[in-house]
Amino acid sequence: MPFTYPFPPLLSGTLVKRYKRFFADVQLDDGAIVTAHCPNTGPMTGVNRPGNRVWVSQSTNPKRSLAYTWELIEINDTQPTLVGANTGLPNRVIKAALEAHLFPELGDYTTVRGEVRYGTDQKSRIDFLLTGGDLPIYVEVKNTTWASGTLAMFPDTVTTRGQKHLQELTALRPHTRAVMLYYINRGDCTHFAPGDAADPTYGTLFRAAIAQGVEVLPCRFCNTPTGVEYLGKAAIAAT
Repeated sequence: MPFTYPFPPLLSGTLVKRYKRFFADVQLDDGAIVTAHCPNTGPMTGVNRPGNRVWVSQSTNPKRSLAYTWELIEINDTQPTLVGANTGLPNRVIKAALEAHLFPELGDYTTVRGEVRYGTDQKSRIDFLLTGGDLPIYVEVKNTTWASGTLAMFPDTVTTRGQKHLQELTALRPHTRAVMLYYINRGDCTHFAPGDAADPTYGTLFRAAIAQGVEVLPCRFCNTPTGVEYLGKAAIAAT
């Protein structure tokens, strides 16, 4: 079924530099240079490219220290592609998609709850808990922007938090359904694999999780300056 998540009005410009993780200087098309908030705290491997075209949103909230937020950057690896820079967006998109029952792989459920405590110490929070079907479905969402050609990979750096999420999802089996949903935040990738070169431990845990029944749902999303469109599942590359 068609699905599009709209963006607010965006302004275009050129990335001057990203620095101190949270800041990005952008020269807007009108020549003004603004400092935008960069919500992605990771290395942004392969997508932090000064000189490339970017899009930012503008907030009217007077309490914000930075009025602009970096939303998109254009990358031309295999073809011109807009890659998402706002790591806060995927969960909002997935929430809307789950409420619309966009993913047939998840089957029947009636309730979508976010940020539910789980894990052996109850100190972790699952992104989404789906209930009302035969088994509760725990869904963890991972934003994915690193690519090699048409292969999307996660993670792009060592992530002890991500490793823990895989272990905790595995521990939920077999009494629940446990789903790792990779939000592929670019439309040029058709396949997915764990980022072994960046975090080999994560790759090992990824394969062990699958062996224990954790489901992997790599979802392809295409960005435009007006919104996000769901393209369907990516294939899991042989690993």
